[in-house]
Amino acid sequence: MKISFSLLLVLVLCLPFVNQAQTSKSRIAFEKLQHNFGTFKEELGVQTVAFNFKNDGTAPLILNNVQASCGCTTPEWTREPVAPGAKGLIKVSYDPRNRPGVFNKTIRVSSNAENADVVLTIQGEVTPRARTVEEDYPTQIGPLRAKTNYIAFPSIKENQIKKDSTEVINTSDQPVLLSFKTPPPHLNAVFKPAKLAPKQKGYIVVTFDATKIKAYGFISHRIYLNIDGQDDYRNSIAVSTTLEEDFSKLSAEDLKNSPVVSYDSESFDFGDIKPGSKNEHVFSLKNAGKKDLIIRDVKSSCGCTAVSPSKNVVPSGESVPLKVVFDSTGKSGRQNKTITVITNDPKNPTTVLRISSNIVAQ
Repeated sequence: MKISFSLLLVLVLCLPFVNQAQTSKSRIAFEKLQHNFGTFKEELGVQTVAFNFKNDGTAPLILNNVQASCGCTTPEWTREPVAPGAKGLIKVSYDPRNRPGVFNKTIRVSSNAENADVVLTIQGEVTPRARTVEEDYPTQIGPLRAKTNYIAFPSIKENQIKKDSTEVINTSDQPVLLSFKTPPPHLNAVFKPAKLAPKQKGYIVVTFDATKIKAYGFISHRIYLNIDGQDDYRNSIAVSTTLEEDFSKLSAEDLKNSPVVSYDSESFDFGDIKPGSKNEHVFSLKNAGKKDLIIRDVKSSCGCTAVSPSKNVVPSGESVPLKVVFDSTGKSGRQNKTITVITNDPKNPTTVLRISSNIVAQ
């Protein structure tokens, strides 16, 4: 009985210390959870604020991670453990460069504290700086600067005419007379106005008439400028598009009886090959439809790949070989090339075949 009473007395005396050890935790307490930078100019650069905190708990506080909601916000924080009653800080910087307007960003603080996840917030509004001519018109074309020297029409049907433009400015101190040197028949390019005074803005307007070119798939052209009657190959703009056959007028019956293209495979790997060698593979193209399949065009992604179908019209149910020759001259290592086949299959007019190889030096 005495032994039992003694043990009970020891347990009762130790219990407060056990409970204290089990409940000993850190607690992070911030002076503020939000900071408003107000309105400031972009040219003032990076803005920084310190979020001060105190460990109000009874165990050391450790910040495990401080994660900002975007790359424009960079946090720094106290890395060493913060003793009970001691203070630390999280410094947050916001970079306004090329980010005009209102912002509201969060910083998630993870720690071993009782309140393990805390979210801080920064906000404000950036007044945009004045942009330079070089920023607004990044491309130099002789005495002009342009928004871009590349006009890309997304896609054009074979019977469509589309128009696009790019803005230019005369950055010289002399007026310039502008025109284009003989663009191809399906392209019309003009300056509006044709004469630009110093610092005057204008437009290059390009019209693409697909009815005047018989081609399919991706095509590109470069058209050259005449400046004050002088032409220079360095002064040009590029124009590109993807020309598509127009199947919109086909009836349900037409679609039911249309040609259908299929391939025995759409990729081939030559494996290890020697440099300077010519390697052949034959894809089989079949017309699984009811009407003649017409191969409109075959284009390879580089001059090192030659493609030659045995014929361009494939009757219903027939197949034709599509021979591909890859020349490894001047190349090394892993190679991946594509062959784009365009047909009159209304449901699948464009197919991309792929060849690959590994060129191993002898």
